Amino acid sequence: MPVLGRGGHAGGVFSLRRGTVGARFTVLYALVFLVSGIGLLGVTFLLAGSSVSNVAPGNNPPVRSGPDAAQERIRELQDQLAVMQTQQNRQLLAASLIALILMALISPVLGRVLARRVLRPLRHITTATRRISADSLDRRLAVDGPTDEVKELADTIDELLERLEASFAAQRRFVANASHELRTPLTTVRAALDVAVAKPDPAASTVALADRVRPQLDRVEHLLDGLLVLARAQHGAFADDAAVDLHDLVREALRERDADARALRVTVDVPEETVVRGSPALLTRLVGNVIDNAVTHNENGGWIEIVGSVTGPEAVLVVETGGRLLDQGEVDRLAQPFERLGGSRVGSSGLGLSIVAAVAAAHGGRLVLHARAAGGLRVTVTLPAARVPVPA
Repeated sequence: MPVLGRGGHAGGVFSLRRGTVGARFTVLYALVFLVSGIGLLGVTFLLAGSSVSNVAPGNNPPVRSGPDAAQERIRELQDQLAVMQTQQNRQLLAASLIALILMALISPVLGRVLARRVLRPLRHITTATRRISADSLDRRLAVDGPTDEVKELADTIDELLERLEASFAAQRRFVANASHELRTPLTTVRAALDVAVAKPDPAASTVALADRVRPQLDRVEHLLDGLLVLARAQHGAFADDAAVDLHDLVREALRERDADARALRVTVDVPEETVVRGSPALLTRLVGNVIDNAVTHNENGGWIEIVGSVTGPEAVLVVETGGRLLDQGEVDRLAQPFERLGGSRVGSSGLGLSIVAAVAAAHGGRLVLHARAAGGLRVTVTLPAARVPVPA
């Protein structure tokens, strides 16, 4: 395929360098068919022209006798042969043009058929790979067939998936084990503080130190608890599967969070029997984190609007808050662990919305964060709805 400059005057076919492989194969096969057809027709035309030009005069005896009559008869036959040759050449040229036009029309179709046939294994690999996510790394392509370039590519992807699965599993095990192991020294430190403060007439410095250390211990314990929940949600396997009503979870989460302390106006419109199916513990944490994020990251005297609905196979929980204008780029990163607005590390572990995203993904749902044009944040959690039995 020729290489073009930057003038752009060639256009057309050469711009397919930026197109799909199927389109390039189609054009390539069509050009091969077309050039082959032109060459074949050209050779046929040359051979037919030479064979006609070499035709000898017929053996019809002249009507008149004598040399002059014979010569005249020969000239007449030669003129007739020339006329016949011209007519045959015109007919052959017309037939060649018709055949060339048909070849030009048929060659793209044939090229497309061959291109689809050649790329069918690659489409199978692409479709199978798209179905594999971080929660289904145990799947493999397992392409059958002869050992060729396509099968080698599929086997290489399977090996890569195997390494990724081992790496993800090791990471989750490390987070879970580290969180468990760190709880022991935290418990020991907390017990030592309690013992020191519980002594008769403790020193004022000891009491002041305990008052400063306890909030930090609570914060570290909360962080470890969040890491455990995140690791469990990312693992995607839970045994406590049951039907959970989002209406009850929202009501309980609001009861535990003191929105009145900040004079927040809370509007709730979550119908009863907005039921999803999954882990009650994880779903409780999901709703609690969303409500906690709305209460904590809000302005005094602000508002919170909570709306739930069931649309077909999906249950949707939307939590909107007012506030300052937010950048959508920063908002999109909030679903990642330890990401905070403005990079602040005060008052938040940075795991709240990442746990929400992980729990939603583990249940086959998703989390969408949107910066409102009027200021504030809209958090949308979509989960698969559970079937609710119709009362008699």
